[in-house]
Amino acid sequence: MSGRFLRLACTAVVAAVQAAVAPLPALAAPGPERPVAELLTDLQQAYRQAEQATEAYNAAAERLNRQRTVVTRLDGELAVARRSLHGSRDEAGRLARQQYQNSTGISPYVRLLLARDPQHALDEGHVIGELARERAKTVGRLADDERRQTGLARRARAALDAQLALAEGQKKQRDEVRTRLSDVERMLASLTPAQLTALAGLEQDRTADAQRSLTASGALGTGTPPPSPAGDRAVRYAVRQLGKPYQWGAAGPVSYDCSGLTSQAWDHAGRPIPRTSQEQWADLPHVPLDRLRPGDLVVYFPEATHVALYLGDGKVVQAPRPGAKVKVSPIAANPILGAVRPDPTAAPLARYTPPAIPRAATEGPDESFGTLPPTLPAL
Repeated sequence: MSGRFLRLACTAVVAAVQAAVAPLPALAAPGPERPVAELLTDLQQAYRQAEQATEAYNAAAERLNRQRTVVTRLDGELAVARRSLHGSRDEAGRLARQQYQNSTGISPYVRLLLARDPQHALDEGHVIGELARERAKTVGRLADDERRQTGLARRARAALDAQLALAEGQKKQRDEVRTRLSDVERMLASLTPAQLTALAGLEQDRTADAQRSLTASGALGTGTPPPSPAGDRAVRYAVRQLGKPYQWGAAGPVSYDCSGLTSQAWDHAGRPIPRTSQEQWADLPHVPLDRLRPGDLVVYFPEATHVALYLGDGKVVQAPRPGAKVKVSPIAANPILGAVRPDPTAAPLARYTPPAIPRAATEGPDESFGTLPPTLPAL
């Protein structure tokens, strides 16, 4: 990586951080007199903003981890270059001392004419020539090592500056998540038990309507093809996480956010994928909904801020949002953006038996309106 390229990369990092931490729009103030439908819209918006901030935090964390790897690699290369430079300097000093000690001021041609044994003098001249060439190589190596150390030192410093910028961006993203979750907490605290019950019922009704419409449209096709071997492993991993709590920025094994669950499921299946829902949507091959097979990822909202893992039969397993647990939901529980397949070239299993799903995993609302944890999670 050239110094110019690294400077451009650092500039891009700072720009990305500044864009990522742009504040999200404020929410309308809740009130007990407002219609339940409006309250539901506001709460859904609040959770969506929190999840958007969470995925931005996850992306910042991934960029920071990658940059730390770059810094570590460059630091190692710089240490090697400094040792090589030190060795070259020692060798150059030794040759310089030898040259000074062996200098007689008499031309090699004169020594040849005066020598009693001309052949010996010729052999000696050959040795002297070899030493001169070795000195030239040492000086050239010293100059190369000097240039390499200087370049690596400059790149290491630029990489460290980029790491510091990413760390600051990650901190801002963390603060943004906490702000958004505090907004949700305040809204929930302002509502009565009757309003919370009405909100949960209204959302269940809307999800059921969306699921019926999607199924009736034929968009899901007919039947569910079997998964690939890796898709089967991803599904079974995700099912084993049912009932574990949602926590922003978490990727198991105790708790998960939405993309933490999907990325870990495929990682345990032997096919690592990007960490965030936006990267999963951008980097993985897209697949039509009518060709979905278990293990595919269903991505939601125009900004690709939520993701779930397809189980088959119009259902997904997901980590819905703060206050909820990993559960099985209708695929239409959120507005679908599309679907992606981590292993598009893998052949499906010849025979497939879906994992057993506990009844409790499908009961209750798909979007919890219970209170958030009393203490927001720390880094």
